[in-house]
Amino acid sequence: MINNRSLLIVGGLAAVAWLASSSLYVVDETERAVKLRFGEIIEENIQPGLHFKIPITQTIRKFDTRVLTLDTDASRYLTLEQKAVIVDSYVKWQVVNPTRYYEATAGDEMQAVRLIQPRVDESLRNEFGRLNLQQIISEKRDELMTGPTQELDELMREELGVAILDIRVKRIDLPEDVSSAVYDRMRSEREREAREWRAQGQEEAERIRANADRRRQVLLAQAQERSETLRGEGDAEAAAIFSQAYGKDEEFFSFWRSLDAYRDSFQGDGDMLVLDPSSDFFQYLKSPTPTDD
Repeated sequence: MINNRSLLIVGGLAAVAWLASSSLYVVDETERAVKLRFGEIIEENIQPGLHFKIPITQTIRKFDTRVLTLDTDASRYLTLEQKAVIVDSYVKWQVVNPTRYYEATAGDEMQAVRLIQPRVDESLRNEFGRLNLQQIISEKRDELMTGPTQELDELMREELGVAILDIRVKRIDLPEDVSSAVYDRMRSEREREAREWRAQGQEEAERIRANADRRRQVLLAQAQERSETLRGEGDAEAAAIFSQAYGKDEEFFSFWRSLDAYRDSFQGDGDMLVLDPSSDFFQYLKSPTPTDD
């Protein structure tokens, strides 16, 4: 009897343990879950925590709701001007509607990736087809992904129950033939800009040079005018002084002028003058005072 009772107790405890383990389940903080009964969803978007289910008839499917990364393969797209670019990109996505996600993918992450990737490829192909090459290779190309991200996010929320958080371009390469054409065009553009800057610089230099020459001519004319004025004033002042000095002592002035004439006339040893000895030129050599005729 004791052994039978013990077996019953152990069996009862085992049954309770099995029932508890089969009835209770935990949803982690990084997960969301749905409850199924014979494959049909009877409870949606189960939040993190400890929950109860009926064993055997009910099952739980859990999904990772962290932000996931889809690293797409490099693809070749045509731009607005029908030039090819090779784009390497990645996508950030997240499960936001567990029920829709389960219905579309059966909870298979790889199936979700296989459904998202062609949608991303189509969206990027359409976007690059609306852009020219200059816009694509510009520094603001990340802003160009805003439109495709929003459009794809709305579509994927409805179709797969996932949010497209971001589409980023890692690298854009150009085929060799396109690269050569782009570099040639960039070189031509820079050369054109350089010619324009040189022409503007030359024009500015000519303008500055002409302005400097004009100012030089004006300054020279003003200086010439000033010098002529000063020279005239000096000559007038010298004549006035000369006249004043002559008026004070006419006899001494005549004597002084004669000495200057003698000095200028007899500077060299071979100087010779043929004059009448009675000429007025020699009057101060004969007498210190002039003689009156």
